[in-house]
Amino acid sequence: MSQRKTIHISSLRPTYGICVVGTDTIVDVYRSMPPNAFSFDVRGTRGIDISILYNPTTVSQPRGTSIKWPLDKEVEVVVTPQAPSTNVNNIKVKVSYYGIDGNTTLGIAMLYLTCVELSLDVDTNRSGTVNKNGKDKASWTWGPDGQGAILLVNCDKDNVSSKNMDNYDTRISKDEELNDFSQMILTVRGPDATFHDFKLLLYIALSDLDKVGVFRQQAGEDKSQFKHVLGTNKLYHEVEREVGEEEIVFYVEGLSFPDVGFSGLVTINLSLQDNSIQGLPVFTDTVVFRVAPWIMTPNILEPVEVFVCSVKNNQTFLKEVTDLVERKSRCKLTVCDIIDNRGDRWIQDEMEFGYSQAPHKTFPVVFDSPRDGQLRDFPFKKILGPDFGYVTREPISFYDICSLDSFGNLEVSPPVTVNGKVYPLGRILIGSSLPRSGGRQMTKVVRDFLFAQKVQAPVELFSDWLNVGHVDEFMTFVPSSDRKGFRLLLASPNTCYQLFEALKEKGYGDAAMFQGLGVGQPTINDILKNKRLKKENDYFQVCIDWNRDILIKELGLTEQDIVDIPILFKMENGFADAYFPNMVNLVVLGKDLGMAKPFGPNIDGKCCLEQMVTSLLEPLGLRCTFIDDFYCYHIQLGEVHCGTNVRRKPFPIKWWNTIP
Repeated sequence: MSQRKTIHISSLRPTYGICVVGTDTIVDVYRSMPPNAFSFDVRGTRGIDISILYNPTTVSQPRGTSIKWPLDKEVEVVVTPQAPSTNVNNIKVKVSYYGIDGNTTLGIAMLYLTCVELSLDVDTNRSGTVNKNGKDKASWTWGPDGQGAILLVNCDKDNVSSKNMDNYDTRISKDEELNDFSQMILTVRGPDATFHDFKLLLYIALSDLDKVGVFRQQAGEDKSQFKHVLGTNKLYHEVEREVGEEEIVFYVEGLSFPDVGFSGLVTINLSLQDNSIQGLPVFTDTVVFRVAPWIMTPNILEPVEVFVCSVKNNQTFLKEVTDLVERKSRCKLTVCDIIDNRGDRWIQDEMEFGYSQAPHKTFPVVFDSPRDGQLRDFPFKKILGPDFGYVTREPISFYDICSLDSFGNLEVSPPVTVNGKVYPLGRILIGSSLPRSGGRQMTKVVRDFLFAQKVQAPVELFSDWLNVGHVDEFMTFVPSSDRKGFRLLLASPNTCYQLFEALKEKGYGDAAMFQGLGVGQPTINDILKNKRLKKENDYFQVCIDWNRDILIKELGLTEQDIVDIPILFKMENGFADAYFPNMVNLVVLGKDLGMAKPFGPNIDGKCCLEQMVTSLLEPLGLRCTFIDDFYCYHIQLGEVHCGTNVRRKPFPIKWWNTIP
């Protein structure tokens, strides 16, 4: 953004100055005007516009062929150059001063100007390419009519031999890495001799030092070399240009995602400074970037790749998941072998997939949770790579981490509208404790990070009533072709009791659970007679209903948007564990659902729980596949969702077109 500048002229000697194309310069005709001067006129050579600004209530515009303006302090002369000079001082402005009679010339002031074109330009209209002379470069606005440039955090690893992400170093190791950068173009036109006395300086604020990096392609024969000029340890850069060089391309990277204390906005400034007066700036231009947020993907988006671990006792589970992924949903399957998982099967808890997006590029970014089980190295060592980014947030102390920091406790809703407010990228959902209860919470650094992304305003739910404490134990979303395009599935002990009561009334009270598993086989009658179990599940239902009310309010849902899925929990040390495999804890692959096989009472040779869930979901166009996870996941307090992870396609809507 240009600054308003004033040049003081004199009738005693010529005045020399520099001005920038398209910017206004005030010519002060008063400071050194001749004694007894009463009026003036002004003329200029081609290439410059001259405007007279005045207050029409106190000053009358001159009439006639000889336009002489009164020397009134409410009259200003403004010159605006339209093109760069071809030679130094080739633009002339002549101011003539007259006495009270209007005919006597008392003096003449000559102003010789050198006009240069200077502009720092970025992709303000978000087209994917730099637009020259963009308006409002120093501001950033949201929405489809918004403007402002965007940076990707360069958090992938294009150089596979490097030990860290690309944003950790100050070099561009491969040309492919340039695709992760946003361009910024400096245009410089005008007489080369001008820049012997003036220098061009790029600079950033101290607060942005660790937020942005800027590189410049080296001049000379080796065009593949890039010099790091701003960011990390460099606050400013003096721009050197070759004779006749009119465009200088810079490459800009984000170094950090938005977070607490960092809104995501970074500013880069250009200053033209006069060497003869201690480097005082005579012109500045400013551009603002917003660093692209990390965005989660909900279950309704198309799956791309499914991850699952291979451990010593889950081969049947792995076989059934493989069949679901490769044969039914036809997704890519990636199996994390024992050498990488070291016996840790909870791949959902270790990481969450999302993406980052700019107009010129989109790439997936894995968010590594702070749980740091035996899978702790897998996201960094096996997923981070070319065009696959990585981010993590680690608390200061190990003691700040609890079960709620695992990412089974991190979900995101489909797009919703709440009281007229649109959330086109959905809302993040995290489990927590009740307000002022002093229970477990997700660690502050992760919560701060999630809230700072802005585009998926988080909602905190109550999950501390569960032993493991994850939201995926009592809720999930599935796609639907009607209404909102999705349903919320909620775990429901009441629904399970209603089913069992109805079956008892029909004479099936002796039907037993867990057949063929080699464990106790309680019947429907046994369960209904267990008063302690009923009392516990009444409490658990209250906890789920608390969350139901929050979800209805914060996601703008109705009861018709919710499907109750039968489940029972049991109390263990004051917290809830699933009594039988929890079908809500499922994996969604398009229309195919991979659900935990509940091993419910068999009615006429069929599991009554499977039948009920199938009857609820098949009318929505969904296909249920029940997977045996009893020994390999369920008895270790997890289910199918806990043992899988899914990377999905990004949203079709661009995040910058939203309004947080």
